[in-house]
Amino acid sequence: MTRALVFDAVRLPRGRVRRDGGSLAGIRPHALFGQLLTALEQRSLDPSVVDDIVLGVSTVSGEQAGNLARASALAVGWPDTVGGTVVSRLCCSGIEALATAAAKVVAGQAGVLVAGGVESMSRVPLLSDDPAIATDQDLGESTGFVTIGVSADATAAANDIARDALDSWAVESHHRASKASPSDAVVPARSGGDVVLAADEGARPEVTVEQFAGLPALFGDDAGWGRVQRRLPTLKPPSAGLHSIATAPQLADGAAAAVIAHPSAASRLGSRPVAEIVAVSHRAVRSPLLDAPIDATRDALHRAGIEARHLDTVEANESFAVSPLLIMREFDLDPRRVNPTGGALAVGHPLGATGGNLLVTALDTLRRIDGEHALVTIPAALGLGSALVLRRLE
Repeated sequence: MTRALVFDAVRLPRGRVRRDGGSLAGIRPHALFGQLLTALEQRSLDPSVVDDIVLGVSTVSGEQAGNLARASALAVGWPDTVGGTVVSRLCCSGIEALATAAAKVVAGQAGVLVAGGVESMSRVPLLSDDPAIATDQDLGESTGFVTIGVSADATAAANDIARDALDSWAVESHHRASKASPSDAVVPARSGGDVVLAADEGARPEVTVEQFAGLPALFGDDAGWGRVQRRLPTLKPPSAGLHSIATAPQLADGAAAAVIAHPSAASRLGSRPVAEIVAVSHRAVRSPLLDAPIDATRDALHRAGIEARHLDTVEANESFAVSPLLIMREFDLDPRRVNPTGGALAVGHPLGATGGNLLVTALDTLRRIDGEHALVTIPAALGLGSALVLRRLE
């Protein structure tokens, strides 16, 4: 069977969203992704061999509308022959982009693609597109849409995950991110020719469990609990909220890009593949729960022909602290192998860019530990979840 291979992968540093303007807030979304297209070209990619670009974007609105994939390529001077499309699966958009590119390669529809994602939450905030799921009460009821933090609390309550476990994992995420080694796959972000951000922001090495435990819960009194109970009548809401600002992912801007190609493209690319996308799975559960990555992971592992014990590293997106804790418990994973360099609780979750970001991080870890298999998982609103299994070839 035809294989979908990864020949290169890069990302920008994740920049925190701030009220007074974050480090990447002055850069428009097409320019964020465009910097990575330029970086791939500088790292040896000939743009003329690229058949298409698949870009994941969660909020396809404003400056992130209008086929950002094609616009980004044209803006950096890539050939007119390079097409582009945008895919959106909410927080799973980045994995969807990688999966779509891989599927095109396997189906023989394209030989070389660039796939990844971008999100400027500074310039195009979450829900700034006024989606009907959030503004239409009838549609909200039928889809189970609630504030994502309520989804996280409901998922933790349904799985008996307590506040102290959430706080402890958040502290660990900060400590790990603070110790993470630099990566040559991280491209410094530039504005006007100057470097404005060279490394991820947000990690705080000094935080303690006691500090996080003292923070107020955010979602215990949210009006969305009524909708949760109507959809999940057997779920007992927690007596107090479970997630706080410390156990919620930091808002961030970012972008990621990978070269996905057919094995026969190696000669045209002039390089060797670094990894193979072995399997991808998208699954869904009853909204508003966030545990679909469990089913997606189980299916992806089956499709890859491996078991959880074969995984050398796991990047379980910290879409609230409950997410990696669920994956660890369900698959009996060694916590040291899950998010070994920290995650979104420390350095942010730039929505559509996160799938590509986690791919880059997983590849970095596999190289560092001389591992073979990695898993990337992300949950999303409306009960969605995705998982990707990667095999290192270097």
